[in-house]
Amino acid sequence: MAIQQSSSAPSAPASSRPYRRARTGYGKRSAPGQRPSAPTDFALLPARERYVAGYVDHLPDGAAMDIKSLAKDLPLYGQMAIGTALRALAVAGHLRHVRCRVESLGQSRWVTLTFWSRTARDNEWWALQLAGGADVGESEPEPEAAKEEPVAPVVPQQRVPEASEAVPAGPSPAYLALARLGRVEPRLALSAADCAALESLAATWFARGVDADYLTRALTSGLPEQVGSPVGLVRRRLTDKAPARLPDAAPAPDAPVRALLVECTECGRPGPPGALPDGLCRPCRQSPPAGPVEPVEPVEPDGPAAERDIEAHMRLLREKLRMP
Repeated sequence: MAIQQSSSAPSAPASSRPYRRARTGYGKRSAPGQRPSAPTDFALLPARERYVAGYVDHLPDGAAMDIKSLAKDLPLYGQMAIGTALRALAVAGHLRHVRCRVESLGQSRWVTLTFWSRTARDNEWWALQLAGGADVGESEPEPEAAKEEPVAPVVPQQRVPEASEAVPAGPSPAYLALARLGRVEPRLALSAADCAALESLAATWFARGVDADYLTRALTSGLPEQVGSPVGLVRRRLTDKAPARLPDAAPAPDAPVRALLVECTECGRPGPPGALPDGLCRPCRQSPPAGPVEPVEPVEPDGPAAERDIEAHMRLLREKLRMP
């Protein structure tokens, strides 16, 4: 009877346990376009990185992602081991530390976010995503207790009038302005038929941005002592004194792209998205990772156990994932 071999990696803590929430505006941010969660996620990673990745993947957005918080929640490893694991996960394409400037209440401050992707991504994908101003959002509000909604009083259902019984719409602003001319200036008193005939001309004035007061002053100023035909005079003035059409307002300039700087996963040095491949600055890429590196399980079952460069191993895994 075959015995199924269990994984040597410890299982990550359950996702239902309490988690540490970052300060407002900081913490984890999930990258877009991730595949659904599966039991085989992170199966190719070493034991420690698989353990840390499994825990981080179940954290909600806004959870604390700094080394101290993760070390407190994952007691199997200390801060140095957690830092080395995060560096390895960055090289494998699962995370990037990002520094973002947020403006609120007239103040500007820089916050540090950790973009996390369950799906391993290459440097080109991360550079394109972050250079385009990824949706880091503003600060997330703290969860509030559910509030009871007031119960709406029950009222009898009202009869809906049929189309033939529809209530006619009220007079337009143009019609009302013409009808009130006679109250402001008796020499320009118009009948209902006159107002209906001139309504379209007056509506043109309103469409060009004037109000009823402007229209009334333009039609009543400089009148002769006697007006033989109020409707003829008003028609002539509505035509001859029509205001000029103002050009459409210029479209608002595009909102400035939010400044994003990628932070080195090792030392925290900021830089543009394309300048930190694998989430590491040049000095940190050239130096070995701080702290001891755990041995990686050999590929061949009978092969000798030897320590490997974990970053080289991560890059190799990432290249394999990109192969068709």
